[in-house]
Amino acid sequence: MQTFFVEIKCKLGKTYEVASRLADAEIASEIYSTAGTYDILAKFHVDDHVDIGHFVGEKVQVIPDIMDTHTIITFKAF
Repeated sequence: MQTFFVEIKCKLGKTYEVASRLADAEIASEIYSTAGTYDILAKFHVDDHVDIGHFVGEKVQVIPDIMDTHTIITFKAF
């Protein structure tokens, strides 16, 4: 199992719509609104054979009103 986070920048005024679409897709384990450069922080778990780059490009970045993403790949949970 691979765990990673994606910071998501939304179009102005669209954070809650993007978060709802992300939740409806049922691909993120946790979704948070954040302050700062990015509007949403989402946590994902995928099988070891899944290509994270393809996953983000095909499942996350296609959600309407997303302007930018920043992926954080994790190594070990403590």
